[in-house]
Amino acid sequence: MFNIPFNRPHVTGREVQYIAEACDRGHLSGDGLFTGRCQRWLEEATGATRALLTTSGTSALEMTAILADIGPGDEVIMPSYTFSSSANAFVLRGGVPVFIDIRPDTMNMDEALIEAAITPRTRAIMVMHYAGVPCDMEPIMAVAERHNLVVIEDAAQGLLSSYRGRPVGGIGHMAAFSFHETKNIIAGEGGAILINDPRVVQRAEIIREKGTNRTAFHRGETDKYTWVDLGSSFLPSEIIAAFLWAQLEGAKEITARRLALWNRYHERFAPLEAAGLARRPICPDDTVSNGHIYYLLLPSREKRDALIASLRAVGIMAVFHYIPLHSAPAGTRFGRANGAMTHTDDLSHRLVRLPLWVDLGDRLDEVAGHVLRILGAGDAS
Repeated sequence: MFNIPFNRPHVTGREVQYIAEACDRGHLSGDGLFTGRCQRWLEEATGATRALLTTSGTSALEMTAILADIGPGDEVIMPSYTFSSSANAFVLRGGVPVFIDIRPDTMNMDEALIEAAITPRTRAIMVMHYAGVPCDMEPIMAVAERHNLVVIEDAAQGLLSSYRGRPVGGIGHMAAFSFHETKNIIAGEGGAILINDPRVVQRAEIIREKGTNRTAFHRGETDKYTWVDLGSSFLPSEIIAAFLWAQLEGAKEITARRLALWNRYHERFAPLEAAGLARRPICPDDTVSNGHIYYLLLPSREKRDALIASLRAVGIMAVFHYIPLHSAPAGTRFGRANGAMTHTDDLSHRLVRLPLWVDLGDRLDEVAGHVLRILGAGDAS
């Protein structure tokens, strides 16, 4: 349908080889050779105490909610501008998402608003690193320490991003990565939970294995395994892990290529920003982005929608992003907003995401040229 789609999954060329190797080994149910390789890679890349592969980024977030002991009426402070999984993970435990506004520069949660949202029922802060640009974690961790709160990083978009030299996923008490095909590093589906609090590592293993101590049994730490806690089937197969291992081997190269494309967009759209026709993304000096998303902020929703329609007419797929959770049907039912959502409401209506995938290559210039022509800042050459 589209000459230039919004996303096209990238493969390194080794995925099928590793899947075949997993089949030859006869271990397909998970926690085999490739699962171990992926988990060690994630631990080394992030500094996390423990990384565990999961069936999705969503299931990793659901594990964090169990590990944080979220129960009925417990509140979790989070941005409204995020995916439904960020809130669903806690609502499933009876928790109440408390939405706060985002910063107008990074689109991340406004850390200055967190403390005012804390009540006696607050148990956790869930940050989401939008577009691979890290949140301002130092003041967030300081607030959490003052109030004895758990910090959970929704790092679905943040693999290989960093904040003040610290990798995303290795800063909060827990974190979740996604390897959905729209992410930088993919496995079709799949995710990972990262544990930075050694006290909950053993329980995380149990929760991931249907509430049993099966992982400890396989290490020879017990002579049998049985049901000991809450849990579900969060462990992915070796097929997924084998595919993911091929991606992780090339993760640094993949990220570098995405960043090169991101920077080309950024350079091409400088005239738009100078003319006041659009605003480009902002990455604070103390952060390193992984180039996950390139977006523009248009002056109005009408101009944003017109740009998407005009690009569609020439075969280019551009999209908007989240409907803010505080205004979504389930958000009004299960959560509540704390304070005004001024920037969330405004920016969500004006944001457009442009095609960005590893093999986009010179077609990026075609996209940029059409955007410039449509917005009146140049032609499509």
